[in-house]
Order: sequence, then structure tokens, then C-alpha cells
Amino acid sequence: MDVFAEYLAQIDNSQHRDRMEEVLTWVTRKFTNLKPKIAWNQPMFTDHGKFIIGFSVAKHHLAIAPESVGISHFSDEIVQAGYDHTKQLVRIKWDSPVDFSLLEKMIEFNISDKADCSTFWRK
Repeated sequence: MDVFAEYLAQIDNSQHRDRMEEVLTWVTRKFTNLKPKIAWNQPMFTDHGKFIIGFSVAKHHLAIAPESVGISHFSDEIVQAGYDHTKQLVRIKWDSPVDFSLLEKMIEFNISDKADCSTFWRK
């Protein structure tokens, strides 16, 4: 989690910072094979040099970015969890619980789906 320390320290709202730290810690512990890093000023995780999932903080929500393929694949489950989404990100309101089982499925999907991908982002 040292890689995220500076990023977390810049989040002014302590509740938002705690939530982001909770999610990043969970991913780090659950997916020990993923590499945590900061890129484009956002925490993200990669697998063999390929983007798997990224996170960011907004005023009203925590944003999760599993790429558009991941969002499309899990669109129904995202809505069932009570989250809003665009083509590129899932929005979890700060006062909503994180559905870690859904987050786990999205990460596992991206790891599997991108196993033969040769680029950082999907083309």
C-alpha cells in the first residue's frame, strides 16, 4: 500500500480517504498477483503490464474503471448493486456499500479476458 500513500494523503475528506483505502487494501490483499501503481494520477492495478482496474475519487462517488468491456459485461449486476455507470466507469456513492463480490468478478473477468492481450488497454 506504500505506492498509494501519497495519493491517499491528498484526499481531503477523511471518509472518502478511508473508503478508498479500504478498497485499495482489499484489492491488494485479494489479488496479490496484480501490480499496484499510480498512473494518470489515479491508483490502478495491472497484470503483466496490462491495465486491469483503476479507481478515482469524485465529489459524490468513488469511481471504478474496469474498461468499457468490463462495464458492458457486468451492466445488469452493476445496476442491481444500485450503482450508476457510464461506458467507462462505475460510480459508487460514498454512502453506499461496496459490493466486493461484484468487484472481484470484474477484476477476475479482466484478468482472464486480457490474458492474451498484448497492449495496456484493450483495442
